[in-house]
Amino acid sequence: MGQLHFFLFPMMAQGHMIPTLDMAKLIASRGVKATIITTPLNESVFSKAIQRNKQLGIEIEIEIRLIKFPALENDLPEDCERLDLIPTEAHLPNFFKAAAMMQEPLEQLIQECRPDCLVSDMFLPWTTDTAAKFNIPRIVFHGTNYFALCVGDSMRRNKPFKNVSSDSETFVVPNLPHEIKLTRTQVSPFEQSDEESVMSRVLKEVRESDLKSYGVIFNSFYELEPDYVEHYTKVMGRKSWAIGPLSLCNRDVEDKAERGKKSSIDKHECLEWLDSKKPSSIVYVCFGSVANFTVTQMRELALGLEASGLDFIWAVRADNEDWLPEGFEERTKEKGLIIRGWAPQVLILDHESVGAFVTHCGWNSTLEGISAGVPMVTWPVFAEQFFNEKLVTQVMRTGAGVGSVQWKRSASEGVEKEAIAKAIKRVMVSEEAEGFRNRARAYKEMARQAIEEGGSSYTGLTTLLEDISSYESLSSD
Repeated sequence: MGQLHFFLFPMMAQGHMIPTLDMAKLIASRGVKATIITTPLNESVFSKAIQRNKQLGIEIEIEIRLIKFPALENDLPEDCERLDLIPTEAHLPNFFKAAAMMQEPLEQLIQECRPDCLVSDMFLPWTTDTAAKFNIPRIVFHGTNYFALCVGDSMRRNKPFKNVSSDSETFVVPNLPHEIKLTRTQVSPFEQSDEESVMSRVLKEVRESDLKSYGVIFNSFYELEPDYVEHYTKVMGRKSWAIGPLSLCNRDVEDKAERGKKSSIDKHECLEWLDSKKPSSIVYVCFGSVANFTVTQMRELALGLEASGLDFIWAVRADNEDWLPEGFEERTKEKGLIIRGWAPQVLILDHESVGAFVTHCGWNSTLEGISAGVPMVTWPVFAEQFFNEKLVTQVMRTGAGVGSVQWKRSASEGVEKEAIAKAIKRVMVSEEAEGFRNRARAYKEMARQAIEEGGSSYTGLTTLLEDISSYESLSSD
């Protein structure tokens, strides 16, 4: 039996490609050959990091293979090869259609390279059939945690949102290890509607292909959500491996600073600014690459930050410009640093002067905050972010919410400056702040131990590699 060979195929979106790159590095560090499948315009996300590893003298085997993305054939702009580049919401179906047209070239690559397994994104459900054609296991990568999938499963089975009389009345999600409360407005419209939409069809295909696949890889670790690992494997009966936090495979400063894209700020300038501040005194604010707020909401956020009276680093997308309140930058120049564009998030979170993280609760960001031991101010917007918020505030108790209640894919608004300032102060300077900090630090320690040799995630990856080896020997008998 020769060297194992994994194919890794992420959805073309920053939040999906970055953890896949980390996963490739991780499995390659265990002597496995990793081949990442992506499209020409996304190649640089991976190639720079692989190049940097070579320069550092890290000998790991990662290859990139490219498949053309049929954008024009699906009425998308020519360079639209990433989810955050689609012109409008209405183009989402076109993007999924284009992705499904990558099936044939993927099959040609599998024919040529004969990998031992295919790890592919949840949003590429057709890859289960592709893997079956070649008698190799397809493993799903959801890019989220056990808790969110357990909550989602209970919501679909029990539809508890149908038992409340108003949008603001809370309901309990049944049959879970903790009492998790939500309101109807925090639940995705695709989950609530009985009408068939393109998105609900995609999600149905995702669930069906999940059940037919060999198992699921989680960017999580056992100690973070033990009750939900047990619930997922025993109650829901699914095979899974927890191998995270994947971001912790980046030990090098360059790797931390340049995850995904080149940072918009010089890392030395950023670190110098952080070094000039006291421990746990800064609020770091960042909403990832997809969350999208109205101008009014951005202004409320700016005023809320100012009203909190605390120092801050705020990473904003470069396309958000006309929203800054009059004189805001001038008034806060001693207290605040605004980064326009891509921020070196892991580098910032790991710095001792950061005392809280205002986040949209996307899973990559949430886990990076957990790994850095930083308490969170939660502000979910859409996807499974409202579930992730409950994991942080109700299960781990390492953060507090700003009171965001409206699931909205874009033009999110409705959180006022007073609520923002209050949540920030609660996590940073209230009587509860010490408790938040102590619990957050305990999780940081668990995360670090999980990936060390003998830790739960290290062992999870060992088990995965053994499972694929024995699958291979069974199929070759």
